[in-house]
Amino acid sequence: MTNPPQITDSHCHLDFPDFEGQLPDIIDRAAAVGVTRMVTICTKLKNEPAVRAIAEAHAPVFYAAGTHPMSAASEPLARTDELIALARHPKMVGIGETGLDYYYTAESADVQQHSLRIHIDAARQTALPLIIHARAADDDMARILTEEHANGAFACVMHCFSSSSALAQTALDLGFYLSMSGITAFPKSGDLRDIFAAAPLDRILVETDAPYLAPPPHRGKRNEPGYTAHTARKAAETFGMDYADFAAQTQENFDRLFTKVAHYRAAA
Repeated sequence: MTNPPQITDSHCHLDFPDFEGQLPDIIDRAAAVGVTRMVTICTKLKNEPAVRAIAEAHAPVFYAAGTHPMSAASEPLARTDELIALARHPKMVGIGETGLDYYYTAESADVQQHSLRIHIDAARQTALPLIIHARAADDDMARILTEEHANGAFACVMHCFSSSSALAQTALDLGFYLSMSGITAFPKSGDLRDIFAAAPLDRILVETDAPYLAPPPHRGKRNEPGYTAHTARKAAETFGMDYADFAAQTQENFDRLFTKVAHYRAAA
């Protein structure tokens, strides 16, 4: 039996209650379809110990930590030194998710922007990639990323990218990466697929954002890391590529951005 091409779920939330008591089976199902690594994201720093414990308990799991923009006003403001200290853990591989969300929480735009800049500073100082959530805030997002990058370079992925072509181009011009979620596999997402198809292939990642946004044929159900394979197969079609070649390219892209994961695996 031929092993499936290996891919990485670059963004999921394995600490959410949806997965309680099921992680060994979920990780096994992911491995069976080629999803051999995953980055689970801490969205509130008070939850970092629990997220870290998941990464420590499961070899394929790495983690990132930050304050989600929708929680920026209700949680204590992250501190740069706090994020830098967390980043010393060998399996803590990214800063965030952070960003701007004006769709649900526009009233906290000012504190979201302040939080975003703190996370950018931490990403710059740790050399870990920044993980960005952007929704209904394209202009401010483009402005802040551009301003901050001019103050000092940092690496970044626009997670679950579903914004405008203009924001995509700004991110790409800054050397950032775009991540394809299950949204890109929805039948009515042709315009979004066109944005990705116009992007450089070496800047593309894939993810689930599990438990959310399950791709077909699981749309409307709980998402899980193994479903990255469905998104990646549709993405390969978008780029007119053989699936194995597309999977290999996204692995190379992930290792280039998440260098700490690549080095961790090399040392293991």
